[in-house]
Amino acid sequence: MRKEQHHKGWNEIKTNDSWAIFKIMGEFVNGFEKMSKIGPCVSIFGSARTKTDDKYYKLAVDVAKKIVDHGYGVITGGGPGIMEAGNKGAHLSGGTSVGLNIDLPFEQHDNPYIDRDKSLDFDYFFVRKVMFVKYSQGFVVMPGGFGTLDELFEAITLIQTKKIGEFPIILVSTEFWGGLIDWIKSTLLEKFGNISAGDLDLIHVVDTPDEVLTILDKFYTEYNLSPNF
Repeated sequence: MRKEQHHKGWNEIKTNDSWAIFKIMGEFVNGFEKMSKIGPCVSIFGSARTKTDDKYYKLAVDVAKKIVDHGYGVITGGGPGIMEAGNKGAHLSGGTSVGLNIDLPFEQHDNPYIDRDKSLDFDYFFVRKVMFVKYSQGFVVMPGGFGTLDELFEAITLIQTKKIGEFPIILVSTEFWGGLIDWIKSTLLEKFGNISAGDLDLIHVVDTPDEVLTILDKFYTEYNLSPNF
């Protein structure tokens, strides 16, 4: 009897897995339909835990304003902290403000600065990540935690392995990112040889909104703005 129950439970799991495909497809279809209409955008990443009085919250607002003033829209993960700051800056400058929200048991709730017709909700991180990569013309990465690092290194990996076209990856704050870059150079590159020297060219470290725009504008003098695959 126990063996029969075990097989029944396993079959139910397999059936649920099969039906999940349709939910995943639905998220992709909805995402593609909405995101294909947004125009050229830059994604801003960073911690959901950053407070509104933090210097990096204020810096993210200024970066987003500058991005919008130069004709790009802004995409964020749609939540609080740096994400809210990015959407706020875009909203204050009258630009496109997109939020790709994820259903989480903590931290995440959509912020009030997202354009109402450009707020998308996701259950699956991997679907959401495809939207960031496919519809961003650049990544601006503010100080953040594991989620921020995940987005950063996935983008670097996809570009490094030529699975997507190259786009600017800009880390904001030498104070925050300097130690990581030093470790990448000294350990990954020089000590173990796990990356090539040219891979470091994929990453830019800056401290000001003007530097962010300089890198974006320099890159796109050579390329047309378009989705990345």
